[in-house]
Order: sequence, then structure tokens, then C-alpha cells
Amino acid sequence: MDITPSVALAEIAGRIRRTPVMTSESLNRLTGIDFLFKCEQLQKTGSFKFRGASFAVSQLPDDCPGVATHSSGNHGAALAAAAAARGFSADVVMPENAVASKVEAVRAYGGTVHFCAPNQASREAGLQALIDQGKTAIPPYDHEHIIAGQGTVALEFLAQASDLDDIVAPIGGGGLLSGITLAAARVAPHVRVTGAEPAGADDAARSLADGERVSDHDPQTIADGLRALIGTRNFAVLSAHGIAVITVSEAQIIEAMTLAWRHLKQVIEPSGAVPLAAVLAERERFTGRRVGVVLSGGNLEVGALLRHL
Repeated sequence: MDITPSVALAEIAGRIRRTPVMTSESLNRLTGIDFLFKCEQLQKTGSFKFRGASFAVSQLPDDCPGVATHSSGNHGAALAAAAAARGFSADVVMPENAVASKVEAVRAYGGTVHFCAPNQASREAGLQALIDQGKTAIPPYDHEHIIAGQGTVALEFLAQASDLDDIVAPIGGGGLLSGITLAAARVAPHVRVTGAEPAGADDAARSLADGERVSDHDPQTIADGLRALIGTRNFAVLSAHGIAVITVSEAQIIEAMTLAWRHLKQVIEPSGAVPLAAVLAERERFTGRRVGVVLSGGNLEVGALLRHL
């Protein structure tokens, strides 16, 4: 069977939240852009990641010996929650500089945290060690079930706002953006999909511009959920569909967080603010169009929020 976002949605619809779509007349007037926001910060575990994790876990046999992954936080929490619902253990490799509240969230949902150095090689080595112990790996983005699950964001969004011209979503490893790309291509090929990425972690933009995945990657950004290197499957999907990626500065990310709070009264983490920042950074690209923005998550510490606002 072809593993598509539609297949995933049929499987997990009863376990995920159909998150709301919001707009703000004041923000539209301020920016001159017709915005619609898909509020995945209101998803279970606080981010879109619960979609992919739920679908991936749903495909495992009942005798699964437990799941394992590496994560900066949101995927780890989502996987721990999804695994617990089926009675599986979850081991999560996290960088030692992970946001403290995200570490605690993984533990709160029943996951066991294993710290590693803050680089891709260490994360993958830590995961491999757990695989060698017999755990079933569910990577955070480079996995067909994860991609299909994340693509359910677009299926819902397009059903809730059928007149969209654009969907803009953040990209780190690329699970969300590649899933959205596949979903939109099937059900709404007229909708333009665009990625958004911090300039300090711009491997996806560089990879897609060069036509091959770059390997040099030293992410420096407050958007901790977007520090991962773009995945192999994810790059292939985005490259095949000619997806463009807009990069934004740290100041633009913080400003977008502030605008979301002031005009939507929604708390979003830096990674979730990146697509709004991208639209504002290239306003002329979106003028006169109805723009759907995916607010991907809302997991951040209160102290950090107050500093940014």
C-alpha cells in the first residue's frame, strides 16, 4: 500500500487534535498580507510532531520491544506519548544543550532521556547504540511514516481553508515540509509550498540551491527545533517538487514571535515563528495572495518567552 498523508490521516484522525485555523485582521492590516494560521502549537504534546509519531507507532506490531529516536525535544516528547498509549517504552537521545523544558516533557510523557554531544553524528551514534540493544528506531524526520503523518497538517489545513494560495512551513530535518509537499501535490497542486529556515541553520536552503545535500552544518540559532540536517528522503521530495526555502535572521524570528503574541494571543516557540518571519521578510512574494502559515509548535520556557517579548 502506498504510504500517503491520506492513509495516515485515516489511521490517526481519532488520536490527534484537528487544530484550529486562526486569522488576525489587525495583523493583516499591519502587513498587507491575507494570513491564515494553522495552530499546531495546540496539538497534543505542543507540536505537529505528535502526528508523525502517532502514525509511525500505529504501524508497529504489538510485541515491539520499545522505540528509540534522537530529538531536540518535540519529536521525543511526541514519540514518548504515542508509545505510552500502546504500552511501549521510549528512549530518546537528546543533545546536552537541549531546552530544559523539552527534556522534562520527554520524561513527563514516559520517555527515558540519553544525553549526547550537540551534533548530528553524536545523535545518530546514540540512536544506533539503542538500536543495537533491540529498540525499534523511529527517526524524527527521515522516515516514510513520519513524513506521511506530518503531511496530515496540510490535508486538514486545505479542508479548513480551501482557498489558500500558499502554505509556508518551517524546515529543519524536513519531515513537516516534505509531508506538506506530498499532500498538497495530491489534493491541491495549485497551492505553492515554501519552506522557512533560520539563516544560522540554512543547510536546506543551500542543499536545494546546490542540487545536493550539503554536509557542512554548524547550526547557530534560537530555533532549536530547526537545527537538524535535512534528511535524505526529505531532500529528495523537496528537490523533486522544486520547493524554495526562505531564510530569516534571529531578529526576524523574535519579531515574528512577538507579532504572534500581540495579534493572535498565541505563544509559539522560535521554530514555529520562522514561517511567519519568512513571509514578512519576502512580503512582495506573497502580496495579493491568501497565505497559510503553519505555526509548528509552542514548547518554550516562560523565561525565554519574556526575554524575547
